[in-house]
Amino acid sequence: MPEKSRRSRSTGATAAPAARATPAAGAPATGDTPADVAATGTRPRRSAGPQLRPRNGLDRYFGISARRSTVGREVRGGLTTFFTMAYIVVLNPIILSGPDVTGATLPFGAVAAVTALVAGALTVLMGVVGRYPFAVATGLGINAIVAVFAATQLSWPEIMGLVVLEGLLITVLVLTGFRRAVFEAIPPQLKTAIAVGIGFFLTIIGLADAGVIRPGSPLISFGVGGQLAGWPLLVFVVGLLLTAVLVVRRVRGALLIGIVVSTVLAIVVEAVADIGARIGPDGTEANARGWALQVPRLPEDVVGTPDLSIVGQFSLVGGFERIGVVAALLIIFSIMIADFFDTVGTVTAVGAEGGLLDEDRNLPGSQPVLLVDSLAAAAGGAASVSSNTTYIESASGVADGARTGLASIVTGVLFLVAMFFTPLVQVVPSEAAAPALVIVGALMISQIRTLEWDDMTLVIPAFLTIALMPFTYSITNGIGAGVVTYVLLRAATGRARGIHPLMWVISALFLVYFALEPLQQLF
Repeated sequence: MPEKSRRSRSTGATAAPAARATPAAGAPATGDTPADVAATGTRPRRSAGPQLRPRNGLDRYFGISARRSTVGREVRGGLTTFFTMAYIVVLNPIILSGPDVTGATLPFGAVAAVTALVAGALTVLMGVVGRYPFAVATGLGINAIVAVFAATQLSWPEIMGLVVLEGLLITVLVLTGFRRAVFEAIPPQLKTAIAVGIGFFLTIIGLADAGVIRPGSPLISFGVGGQLAGWPLLVFVVGLLLTAVLVVRRVRGALLIGIVVSTVLAIVVEAVADIGARIGPDGTEANARGWALQVPRLPEDVVGTPDLSIVGQFSLVGGFERIGVVAALLIIFSIMIADFFDTVGTVTAVGAEGGLLDEDRNLPGSQPVLLVDSLAAAAGGAASVSSNTTYIESASGVADGARTGLASIVTGVLFLVAMFFTPLVQVVPSEAAAPALVIVGALMISQIRTLEWDDMTLVIPAFLTIALMPFTYSITNGIGAGVVTYVLLRAATGRARGIHPLMWVISALFLVYFALEPLQQLF
């Protein structure tokens, strides 16, 4: 992704100008002390500004001062990330609520509680071990894939067992260094395109969550009948405009303030107008002008005992026995590719947003981050809530000032608390959180200015990467299209020698990934 050191239009919560003065484009400003190097994962380099010494042990461990941040910014960024992605506690049980091939279902309350438990524990682990501001939770898209396989081929314990195996396989790839090598083999042009594509992807997620865009004829429609009709959409518009004003005026905590104010407005609107949910109990749209997901009502019961009964309910070999070895391996492969490259895109994009990448657009000291992410995939399967992965919504916390793992600890603790306060978490409607995603998307797509535009062998792969992410609702599809066309076009123009050997391997894997449907029918 492009050089974040040039970004001057971020929120007031971002790092101070001195952090942008380092000679390495996008790399975090660090001191030359071993403590700074250990904390930030970067090699010593000469800084253009004064060196900031650690103030205490907490500062030294996380490299807070070294990354030109403060404890207050980290806490605020962690809060913003949590409120931006807290919807997963409600959305995941909705996605995983259908019956499997045996007719069995997962308890809604248990899935909600365990989703919060795994997200909290792994996000805290990410903060402590990875020391970067990345939050972890059940992967959207991956959980939908898991739900489809459960509904058509496998029982819940069997598909979750395959998710565990997928996570363990990725863990092996991390420990052997293969995953990091793939991360570093992707050329800078594609890494920049990934960040820009994710910016558009976040924007379309925000617009869809708010109901601004909806399925329609021929593809999507604008609002309700071509109009921004209904009180929930008004809440989104007010929240978006308020957040935009706060961002351009550099108000600290702009995104968090926007979410909180929008939520309060939503609660008042619902109390007065009694709008209700857009989706009825049967899963169909009952009220086009209703709230998209959570209805912002103050709950009668704030605290509840979490149901953890589904933890450990998985079968490692059941899937192989039911559908055969080859078919089970293809399912593992499809989930692994989605998990693997979603993380590559997310880490690169969020790292670019925070100015945490080095000159080659790589994340310094990424091995612990990748290790925790791979363990999260296995943990999600073992807990029966689907693969957990690094969340792109982490970019909202980074845009609000987060630069270190301390922010992840704040987010993780809030998820653990949410396990007991699930009714309270449901107060924040998606219409109140969506403006933050749209604004972060705007911040991220500004990196498009650093793409190379005079070489079509670079332009076409970058364009396909950017376009396919939002249009197919998949980070993996965008990366795959970019990688395959990059290798093809560079080879077709006689520049095969300049292609990293791993890019050939990745391209071949993506060809198999895109051909999974006919392969599954064949086997």
